Amino acid sequence: MTSANEYIPPKVWTWDKESGGKFANINRPVAGATHDKDRPLGRHPLQLYSLATPNGVKVTIMLEELLALGHSGAEYDAWLIRIDEGDQFGSGFVGANPNSKIPALMDHSGETPVRVFESGAILQYLAEKFGAFLPASGAARAECLSWLFWQMGSAPFLGGGFGHFYAYAPAKFEYPINRFAMEVKRQLDVLDRQLAKHRFLAGDDYTIADIAVWPWYGTLVKGLLYEAGEFLGVQEYKHVLRWTDEIALRPAVQRGRKVNRTWGEPSSQLFERHEGSDFETQTQDKVAPSTEDKP
Repeated sequence: MTSANEYIPPKVWTWDKESGGKFANINRPVAGATHDKDRPLGRHPLQLYSLATPNGVKVTIMLEELLALGHSGAEYDAWLIRIDEGDQFGSGFVGANPNSKIPALMDHSGETPVRVFESGAILQYLAEKFGAFLPASGAARAECLSWLFWQMGSAPFLGGGFGHFYAYAPAKFEYPINRFAMEVKRQLDVLDRQLAKHRFLAGDDYTIADIAVWPWYGTLVKGLLYEAGEFLGVQEYKHVLRWTDEIALRPAVQRGRKVNRTWGEPSSQLFERHEGSDFETQTQDKVAPSTEDKP
């Protein structure tokens, strides 16, 4: 028995271009480039193509943390990819990431350029390249990588699940919102229990696990993600809040959050980053302002 409004799946699914919510104009069931557009290249070996969504922020924080440690080889150019305008489907970007998702990194430090895509893979690649923020071996390394991959597996339930149905879907329905809200609260409880026993996610040291998780769950418990803090009762996760506030004070985190950001207060935005001095001059004149809301 079905209700009048219940969806009955057809025998063969077909793409409805008018369905899909806020980002329907860029969602499609096929991969590959839609147009020719060269990938820009700056003067540093590391070239980042991104936007300051939580996944993008992971990488800019990592690069700024490496520079803060004195790793000059981590200098980078950060090019803005406007996902609301379909930049990720340009041929140059697809060459860096066939999955057409930000962020994408090109490392030109060797004889042959190396492409790295998926934010977790980029964090691990940079950690191994510079020998920082990832234990070298043993139980500590396993713990760090476990939390890194926990984030990669968990965040889609937060973003594509809860975030989509709560904030971006063309209509709100009780079942998907409740289903994904329950899962997000379970994830927050996982984090809160871990952080009740440890200063950082993998133990006493700040690692790529924290850098991966913080842009998603740290902003969530501060009420900055999907404006869903009150709905999810985030104030009850006191250990996550303690951890979030400590990481937010790190200067590299504060810098990394600004890179490729096109929304919020003007002082929080740095559309593109090509030199460390860009943070002082806030060079926002390279790209016209976006008319879209934050992703």
